[in-house]
Amino acid sequence: MSIRENVAHIKEEMKNAALAAGRDPKDILLCAATKMNDAAAVREAIAAGVDCCGENRVQELTAKQAQNAYDGVPVHFIGHLQTNKVKQVVGKVALIHSVDSLRLLEAIHKEAARQGIQQDILLEINVANEESKSGFSFEDMDFVLSQISRFPSIRVLGLMAIPPICQNSTENHKFFQKMYNLSVDIMRKKYDNVCVNILSMGMSDDFADAIACGSTMIRVGTAIFGARDYS
Repeated sequence: MSIRENVAHIKEEMKNAALAAGRDPKDILLCAATKMNDAAAVREAIAAGVDCCGENRVQELTAKQAQNAYDGVPVHFIGHLQTNKVKQVVGKVALIHSVDSLRLLEAIHKEAARQGIQQDILLEINVANEESKSGFSFEDMDFVLSQISRFPSIRVLGLMAIPPICQNSTENHKFFQKMYNLSVDIMRKKYDNVCVNILSMGMSDDFADAIACGSTMIRVGTAIFGARDYS
């Protein structure tokens, strides 16, 4: 199928998952994960109706922005961000999904302050405490959120998570539910400069389960563009 057909199919699945969960389909955004796809493919996905684009690599982000590949929708940074690459991302994207340490929070704040802007971010949660993945633990969150007021040039809009790779996508349901419960807890506690309007979770293989558990943004690459060629 074409990119346009893939996007239409995904949007129909999103709608069905939302309605099955008693949710409004309009409350869930489709972020096209554009890693390793060229500017032409990105433009095709935008024309097909994705809500935003998410880039994993700073080099690709910079190159595609120079080609005006993302024109028409917001671009987000969804990959691991090193502190030495912060200057190339802050102010260049609408949202950074993958903020995974206080050190990175401070670096983003300093660069945003230098630019005289407020950078919107999500806090990445290591939902299964996997050693191979970055992100805050659930146990870290009270302390981390209590520190956000130190960084007025940052605005926390919500949370992001990448659950473990499972043979059966439904196995991640418990992790998605845990993320939703965390978001509700944060809303109740009302930390300064923190809201949880966005719950970024769910990808090509498991977004229906994520939507059932309260996801407001799914990040889909393979189901839109086809399998990536890593050779």
